[in-house]
Amino acid sequence: MDFETFQMMWELSAPGGPAEKCFLRLNQEEYHCEERPKPDILEMMPDEAWPGRAVDGIAFTTLTIDTPVYLDYLMSRFVKGGGSVVRASVQHIDALVDGTYSISDDTESPELASPHAVVVCAGLGARTLGGVEDENVYPIRGQTVLLRAPWVRFGRTLSSEDGTWTYIMPRKSGDLIVGGTIEPNDWYPAPRPETTRDILERGLTLCPDIAPPDIRAVRDATIDDLVPTIIEEGCGLRPGRKGGIRLEVESGRKVPVMYNYG
Repeated sequence: MDFETFQMMWELSAPGGPAEKCFLRLNQEEYHCEERPKPDILEMMPDEAWPGRAVDGIAFTTLTIDTPVYLDYLMSRFVKGGGSVVRASVQHIDALVDGTYSISDDTESPELASPHAVVVCAGLGARTLGGVEDENVYPIRGQTVLLRAPWVRFGRTLSSEDGTWTYIMPRKSGDLIVGGTIEPNDWYPAPRPETTRDILERGLTLCPDIAPPDIRAVRDATIDDLVPTIIEEGCGLRPGRKGGIRLEVESGRKVPVMYNYG
């Protein structure tokens, strides 16, 4: 799945293509503080010294996604292809299969009353959505910081012994994501200030280049030098699932129901 997705996105990111603005092709460095399986023949070891306590590393060419821009692109393709969007509150997937749900003004939507198929991408909602109620789904809280740093045009990550991932992820627009956290079963929905500072400290240690060039030209940058470049602090609950992704088709209903979540 990863490989096929990468191939598709690499094609979409081609210079001059309709989706070029959604992606940034870049050089990526990944470092690990724990021993990793040896890289395959398509990977190469980086020439530079490894940061911190890293004992393993690889370098390769890849891409990043500017997710809000990419979602707008996908929606435009969907609408141009004849698609339409209806927002409704659905308590059970049977309401979708039977076309008995109501849209926001409490009237039925006859044009969507008989779907050819239902695709359930409910994320964390799969825990409570009637007809699914998957207790294996749980939140993995992630916090990031979005900076304005158009001078950064490469990616870098470091995995530590305690399971922490530090990553530098530039976007085509010049915005830069610095992260992050992996916190299973943490439902807190807002950024924690102490976590933001920890992320910036780790990010600056891993990649001093995230600080403004004019500051780095005269002295070592500090966390305070990053504050003016902050666009926003991000926080989200990733839909983890014990046993991994659920990707299957249920064919015993009136129409096929496809599950894709976790």
